[in-house]
Amino acid sequence: MLLAALFAGAITAGAADDLPAHLADPAQQAIQTLDYANTRYSRLDQIDAANVGRLKVAWTFSTGALRGHEGSPLVVDGVMYVHAPFPNAVYALDLDHDGRMLWKYQPRQSADTAAIMCCDLVNRGLAYADGMVFLAQADTHVVALDARTGAVRWRVANGDPRKGESNTATVMPVKDKLIVGIAGAEFGVRGHISAYRIKDGTLAWRAYSTGPDADMRVDPDRTTELGRPVGADSSLKSWQGDQWQVGGGAPWGWFAYDPALNLIYYGTANPGTWNPSQRPGDNRWSNAIFARDADTGMARWVYQMTPHDEWDYDGVNEMILTDQVVDGRTRPLLTHFDRNGFAYTLDRATGDLIVAEKFEPDTNWSSGIDMDRASPGFGRPVRDPKYGTEAEGEDVTYSGICPAAIGAKNQQPAAFSPQTQLFYVPVSTLCMDYEPFHVEYAVGQPYVGATLAMYPSPGSDGRTGRFIAWDNREGRAVWSLPETFSVWSGALATAGGVVFYGTLEGWLKAVDARTGKELYRFKTPSGIVGNVMTYAHRGRQYVAVLSGVGGWAGIGLAAGLTDPNAGSGAGDAYAALSRYTALGGQLTVFALPEGP
Repeated sequence: MLLAALFAGAITAGAADDLPAHLADPAQQAIQTLDYANTRYSRLDQIDAANVGRLKVAWTFSTGALRGHEGSPLVVDGVMYVHAPFPNAVYALDLDHDGRMLWKYQPRQSADTAAIMCCDLVNRGLAYADGMVFLAQADTHVVALDARTGAVRWRVANGDPRKGESNTATVMPVKDKLIVGIAGAEFGVRGHISAYRIKDGTLAWRAYSTGPDADMRVDPDRTTELGRPVGADSSLKSWQGDQWQVGGGAPWGWFAYDPALNLIYYGTANPGTWNPSQRPGDNRWSNAIFARDADTGMARWVYQMTPHDEWDYDGVNEMILTDQVVDGRTRPLLTHFDRNGFAYTLDRATGDLIVAEKFEPDTNWSSGIDMDRASPGFGRPVRDPKYGTEAEGEDVTYSGICPAAIGAKNQQPAAFSPQTQLFYVPVSTLCMDYEPFHVEYAVGQPYVGATLAMYPSPGSDGRTGRFIAWDNREGRAVWSLPETFSVWSGALATAGGVVFYGTLEGWLKAVDARTGKELYRFKTPSGIVGNVMTYAHRGRQYVAVLSGVGGWAGIGLAAGLTDPNAGSGAGDAYAALSRYTALGGQLTVFALPEGP
């Protein structure tokens, strides 16, 4: 009972009975994030630190696809729903019969869509609500499938691939709406978040990341940044001319929701182009966290982590919502591990910045975040000019920048345990050389404007990854585990005191939540870039993970790239990966042995 109370307070920001039934039941998983708060914490505890070492493979399933398998399956009412990378097939599997296929949905998508997807042909998974399974396809079509039959209930286009718009992200059902993002900042796409009515797919509201206040659903007097009104034309004033129209800021990451505040939280991506010399100003509101009213889309507050981004430090990583004691009182918190190397803790009701510290120690583009509330630069990074990318203009190579554009952490989600009050974070330890160049915008054509090379950071001993436990109130790592390659798998924390994650070599690992001690490992058929999940069926707890190397880190191997600079620098940085794993798409399900 104590655990249940801690869990409800930590993740829902409201009473447990406010949640839809499938979200409140720990035996099931109806959305990719497990809960609205993105904690990726499961109350299931049959598998614990004492017995996790006895896990065995229960059954497997092949997706038949050979690109990156991000995200995780869903489990609702005895059925597992599995997605695959482009062209985004969906499978419904009967858990009463070890994964027998009930139905398959195979969308038809143009091969031209694959050509505009920046960092592999991935998809981060499905969502369930009101008897429907929702898929956001690569070509931006959002499809509602009947959960029992796989029949299409409705289908709507959220963008246009001919303009460079695509999708790799999951969606989030919130009350009577489905929250949907977009990708394509590398093609000059103007980012937006949309809410579709779950019953019929009609558009309820849309809010852009850049441009006029009305388009962004920003109130100049009531929308705040760090407690101050953003003022009229906050975005327009931060761009030169009409550059905001190709300004990027695409929300291709994760969503969170607080039922008590009725606020949706998400982050926006890099500005277009990667060449900072072509876009003077802060380039608002790229690289920012938004808090929006779920019913209307109006922005309550916004905070920009990396103004005038010079390094491709997208801000789309997940927002994790917890209620924790700070300075003697419980506060509603939002914790965000940004690509730029800093971990931010904010008050999610007001947007007040509480903590901002480096979770990747080799981060050097900024010495820190200005935390002096009396300073005009409060909340802004204190940049080190040595690691900027525009001081000497274009066609110059700027070296030794940490982290690399791939980020100290990319989209792979962290987890939070209310038992330990710690966050478990997959980390990349890479630096880069960055050469910006002039690029002209053309509809549907790449609008990148930089080349880069990535390599291990000085403090990583040649490795490119770590897995850490983070204290968000103190702003420090409690323990850290080195990994050969970047950890591109989402973490899972459980009430059994265990934290699970996968590695690019293909290992599923289980570690002690308090100490980080390794308790179990199993080599799956391909590199893991999926997110570990757990569920219970007929009284037995299972752990499942998708294997299938890919994503930005594995794009060289997944796409067979031979140019060392291909994949935005990832080809050479992860060249050794081919000696550890091979392509494949498989779901592996684990359980404890039955019987004594």
